[in-house]
Amino acid sequence: MSAITSNGAEPPILSAGRIGGGYWAGVFRRLADNRVAVSAAVVILAIVLAAIFAPWIAPADPYRGSVTQRLRPVGDALFLLGSDQLGRDMLTRLIYGGRLSLLMGLLPVALAFVAGSTIGIVAGYAGGRLNTAVMRTVDILFAFPSVLLAVALSGALGAGILNAIVSLTIVFTPPVTRIAESITTQIRGRDFVEAARASGAGSLTVIRVHVLGNVIGPIFVYATSLISVSMIIASGLSFLGLGSKPPEPEWGLMLNTLRSAIYAQPVVAALPGAMIFITSIAFNLLSDGLRSAMEVR
Repeated sequence: MSAITSNGAEPPILSAGRIGGGYWAGVFRRLADNRVAVSAAVVILAIVLAAIFAPWIAPADPYRGSVTQRLRPVGDALFLLGSDQLGRDMLTRLIYGGRLSLLMGLLPVALAFVAGSTIGIVAGYAGGRLNTAVMRTVDILFAFPSVLLAVALSGALGAGILNAIVSLTIVFTPPVTRIAESITTQIRGRDFVEAARASGAGSLTVIRVHVLGNVIGPIFVYATSLISVSMIIASGLSFLGLGSKPPEPEWGLMLNTLRSAIYAQPVVAALPGAMIFITSIAFNLLSDGLRSAMEVR
């Protein structure tokens, strides 16, 4: 019987055998044929490039305000997307805000992917008491909802971007570990793994040559589905004052500071939330397309 993840679903498994060069060529071809996934990738690429080249494309200084230009509406002659409560250009701050928002969304997932994959693969391949100890520890962390665990860890570590990233990494490592362990447990019983063991190959060689290539794809697909969740939780931490600090432009923090303007300029106040929504949806759609292209079920 296949292993079951914490949400009751079976872990993703590659329908193909070992991954080779032809497999990846097929993945890219199927992904390119998926118009929804390609559109999502274009949106993400545009946001990433805008954040990287913000100093050259942003129309104003993200920190400079004007008391006389407070809460200008969208479409204003001087402010294309209006201005915030301190008279700062919203378009500029949204562009710059993508830097911290993407960093706090992507980096924890990347770190959790590396840590969770390593722990899960080792535990799944070793089995026995090591597997039991690791997975029972993971079960303890699963007892806490992700949002509450992130808030509790950030509160204990203290407010700040670095502490928020550490907290989110701790939050996302257990689910990645669970997926990696489940898939590795199934892969280690396959004939080609048993043949490698019988031929005298060491455990590290078997994992590197025969196991890693078969499990890393499904783990990566699952990790990409966590990016949107990471961005939302990171924005929530900043909204609560546990992430980035004023006057740094970050979409979650901008939502918090614009709360007082919700009745005066509701469209302007909703723009950071719209950016979080668009980016999260784009990552979800790209993850779905990648799952289909990699033939992960």
